[in-house]
Amino acid sequence: MTARTTRRPAAKSRIAAVGAIAVAGTMLLAACGDQTKNGSTNNSSAPLSGLLPKEIRDKGVIKVGSDIAYPPVEFKDKSGNTVGIDPDIAAAIGKQLGVTLQFQNGTFDTLITGLRSKRYDLAMSSMTDTKDRQQGVDSETKKKVGEGVDFVDYFTAGVSIYTPKGDDRGIKTWADLCGKKIAVQRGTVSHNLAKAESKKCTGGEKIAIETFDNDLEAQTRLRSGGVDAGSSDFPVAAYAVKTSGGGKDFQIVGEQVEAAPYGIAVAKGNDQLTKAIQAALEAIIKNGEYNKIISKWGVEAGAVTEAELNGGS
Repeated sequence: MTARTTRRPAAKSRIAAVGAIAVAGTMLLAACGDQTKNGSTNNSSAPLSGLLPKEIRDKGVIKVGSDIAYPPVEFKDKSGNTVGIDPDIAAAIGKQLGVTLQFQNGTFDTLITGLRSKRYDLAMSSMTDTKDRQQGVDSETKKKVGEGVDFVDYFTAGVSIYTPKGDDRGIKTWADLCGKKIAVQRGTVSHNLAKAESKKCTGGEKIAIETFDNDLEAQTRLRSGGVDAGSSDFPVAAYAVKTSGGGKDFQIVGEQVEAAPYGIAVAKGNDQLTKAIQAALEAIIKNGEYNKIISKWGVEAGAVTEAELNGGS
């Protein structure tokens, strides 16, 4: 879930979103209801309901696998409701399709497996659309490990490094992590980048990589002083910097890398569902609802202008 790999510098202008994310995170939580309950609508008012597979249309529910511990993209508010960018977009998609997109919590690196086993209909969890995931290829070994998934792309984000506030430990780039410790969420682009960079380190100074089930656990490890840095998708890193310890715990260092699309994942072969999700996303982009959601969370720099299918590289 983290952006969740040719390295590409992200646009510097995206850094400006930090302050806006903080405002969204602190002021809008109370306004965001539990999107697992608010995504349904009457089929008579849902213009695209006929695009769904009949069995889903009859049930009225699309099961969405998500690692709900990745603020501000998806997380639990103080009342235990599922809120964030992804749940808000999902609710808007559900309104177009006349169904509820019901979020179900899972560990990030098991979400694609959950699609294959039909535990979930979709996975929506800050998941980066990559060719490896599309083709079911392990990003490290390049071996085939599954059938792959299709992605409907809905956002763009890069990956950032953050350190204790006031002490960057000499870290400005990924290369500076050699000989240091980093905490990351397992199975994410941050994890893959750390492994790839460690292989480049010389003089026996590899990167000590500590992996966790979710990003909040990785943040806790950094906060306790157990590692030198953490890494996650830029919106998540920016939110952590602005909110953890009232903004006193962390700081972002360097620039984003690996700017790439987030995608809503659908198991291969479910073409009707994929096309329905794509059409619904395209509809909310055109009617302005998508931009309202993106603006509410202060992440306009990551907005997309069309619902592209499998646009990742």
